[in-house]
Amino acid sequence: MSLFKTLVPAVVIACSSFAVSADDVHAVVTPLMTKPLPEFPGKEAHMITVDYPPGSVDPVHRHDAHAFVYVLEGTIIMQVKGGKEVTLKPGQSFYEGPDDVHVVGRNASRTEPAKFLVVFIKKAGAPILTVE
Repeated sequence: MSLFKTLVPAVVIACSSFAVSADDVHAVVTPLMTKPLPEFPGKEAHMITVDYPPGSVDPVHRHDAHAFVYVLEGTIIMQVKGGKEVTLKPGQSFYEGPDDVHVVGRNASRTEPAKFLVVFIKKAGAPILTVE
């Protein structure tokens, strides 16, 4: 079984259960690609999309990866520990480093969905997400 087929179910379960109360809705994570990076032994790229339904909120978490976020639709709010909260719209981007703790991640709207693309550069086989 390929690493992609092994990790995808775990990542989807971990990432799609981002809710902090019964009233909040879950993010929907769609794995797109995992690719070894031979020029960087032991590293891989992993690409996902995240659909935030209206009111979706992430728990505090980290990625142990370089995470490059690009907003496709809607408006999202992001913040890493020690950083400023930022509001991002389509065409804007956000970065999280391997040591960052993601303290705010949510859809800015309670009525409109949002969607973003994330590309991770991480240690091969390492989990994409750790809830703090």
